[in-house]
Amino acid sequence: MRILVTGGAGFIGSAVCRHLVGEGDFVLNVDALTYAGNLKSLRAIENQPNYAFLQADIRDEETILDAMRANDIDAVMHLAAESHVDRSIDGPDIFLQTNVIGTFRMLSAGRYWAELPADRREAFRFHHVSTDEVYGDLPFDSGIFTEETPYKPSSPYSASKAASDHLARAWCHTYGLPTVLSNCSNNYGPFHFPEKLIPLVTLNALDGRDLPVYGEGQNVRDWLFVEDHARALEAVIKKGAPGETYNIGGRSERTNIDVVRTICAILDDERPRPGKSYADQITFVTDRPGHDRRYAIDPTKIETELGWKARETFESGLRKTIRWYLGNDWWWAPIRETDKGERRGRGHVE
Repeated sequence: MRILVTGGAGFIGSAVCRHLVGEGDFVLNVDALTYAGNLKSLRAIENQPNYAFLQADIRDEETILDAMRANDIDAVMHLAAESHVDRSIDGPDIFLQTNVIGTFRMLSAGRYWAELPADRREAFRFHHVSTDEVYGDLPFDSGIFTEETPYKPSSPYSASKAASDHLARAWCHTYGLPTVLSNCSNNYGPFHFPEKLIPLVTLNALDGRDLPVYGEGQNVRDWLFVEDHARALEAVIKKGAPGETYNIGGRSERTNIDVVRTICAILDDERPRPGKSYADQITFVTDRPGHDRRYAIDPTKIETELGWKARETFESGLRKTIRWYLGNDWWWAPIRETDKGERRGRGHVE
């Protein structure tokens, strides 16, 4: 397939690009290269004949439409988004601009689909990639998110993603654009921007800095290795039915404090410090405003209908991730020089 991927220089997007190119698909990566976009994440494929890059803003509808036509695109995988909850609390405007208006412009550019011959129109897909955070949160001791769970977003970030999900469904229902949606749990893995929990804790530990844990660390997340997610997204765009939604999760629920302690234990094993444990650096900080208690994804639908299953356990994937950070400071060290991993999301709204 010839696939346009938005946000392909980001964490999940770059994993998708590397995977699809490796599978032999042509990938046009469209990315605005904002703070979290990093072309170094694509170094392994940048010279491949079935990969191309276009720096563009997803709100620039005509540029996107021209790119679809010029590259004879068969499908769109829309991942470009502002994604950090803490940043959305501090400054929600860019989240609405990118996640809502940007998705609207992408869907509008999807009129390209109507220009295709009948057989290619039938096969075309617009895949909108979203998050489990649109569902709000769950009690600590029960419940799981399914594709029928009502939306109840808690943060400016999740509200903006919920809005974009509704737009994608509306374009399918009203205009016939063959959209498919996926909502995923928390991703982790190589090339993850250092502001997120797992890379932040890993790198702060190596630097001898505090390892901040919100509240008492009892908030629960379902973790998904990013390369497993990339395979799932390929399954959705190639085999998913128009109008359908697929939840993608790793069946790996962990409390935040357990995640941090597991990172410390792996580091104690992989890079030991005599007489000291990295866990000694754990500190508890004031909780983020509106912090969701628990997320848990039921991936039964994608497992049974599309034949996807996560290959990594949380423990195997986390060890792979930490080993990657230990061996690839060429990628993360320049980022840490400008982004120190300081606390965000205290509740001030600009």
